[in-house]
Amino acid sequence: MKLTELFNPNSIALVWNENASNRIPYLGAGLFPVEQKAGLDLRWIKGSNGLPVSLMPTAFDAQVTFRDRPGVEITETEMPFFREGFKIKERDRQELLRIQDSNDPYVDQILNSLYNDAQNLIAGAEVVAERERMQLLFPTTGTPGIVIKGNGVDYTYNYDPSGAWYNNGSGGNYFALAGNALWTAPATSDPLNDFRTVKQFISSKTGSETAIAIMNSYTFNLLIQSNAIMKRFLSTSGIALGYITEDQARAVIADATGIQIVVYDKQYRNESKVAAKFVPDGYVSLIPEGPLGKTYRGITPEQADLMSGSDASVAIVENGIAITQFVEKNPVNVNTIASEIVLPSYERMDEVALLKVIS
Repeated sequence: MKLTELFNPNSIALVWNENASNRIPYLGAGLFPVEQKAGLDLRWIKGSNGLPVSLMPTAFDAQVTFRDRPGVEITETEMPFFREGFKIKERDRQELLRIQDSNDPYVDQILNSLYNDAQNLIAGAEVVAERERMQLLFPTTGTPGIVIKGNGVDYTYNYDPSGAWYNNGSGGNYFALAGNALWTAPATSDPLNDFRTVKQFISSKTGSETAIAIMNSYTFNLLIQSNAIMKRFLSTSGIALGYITEDQARAVIADATGIQIVVYDKQYRNESKVAAKFVPDGYVSLIPEGPLGKTYRGITPEQADLMSGSDASVAIVENGIAITQFVEKNPVNVNTIASEIVLPSYERMDEVALLKVIS
């Protein structure tokens, strides 16, 4: 029996899909739903979705008054390409020939190892999309954008080329606390007031309602330690405690501001295999309900040109991640590759704010 009859893109996709229910989904996948599109060009419209303006009064039989259209910014860029794989070399293949003997005790171990390697490739493609989405939600430099560098390639995208989101360095949707307001100063910090300030700003700018605050556990622990949270809990419950629980803090914040806390601690390894957090310490992204944009996946060269041929086998998972397998003839290697073209749009960027709470 050929190895490719036991281990191929279709079986890899089947295993990935069967294990989907056991995976904790990425937060960004819900905020930027995945959709596939043709081509490399990503084009979206970001409008000034502010408060509605009342119609102008007019007299009967008078000429109509034409209003200026709200500012509409059309953003267009080329989507980035990612591809990586692994080889089953000739020496490895000799070991794998034992698969032909169904009584060999190493059959399951060898196949499981191959499938784990393939699943890791798909998981790596999913990491790329989540990195992009979280970089948009947590622009620590003050400018929403995406930066991914590796393998001699530099993918850098600026989603605020006019500087309007950052208000050209004067704040805007980026709120950096200082001095006694920092959350590292529990005696003087006031997270409730910080949330109200951001919420009022976004409401007056766009008419949108800030509903969710995303942060990691480090930042949430700073929030819980604030005396302002403790005092609010004491005044509403009448219970004097030396500390409050996470659930009690969430309830206080929701009652005082209408904002729900989401703690997101997932991590990944970057191109240098160094562990990194999707959500950086000391930052809070405040967002409205509902999707903020889309995660667009393009049609990879493998999907476009190899699916209908006989030289390679291709399967598609997650709306655009291509799993490709082909055999090299000299030397005889079995190559398994994952590839994707992926970039998020960010239509509701103006309704999102970032709060920096540490120095």
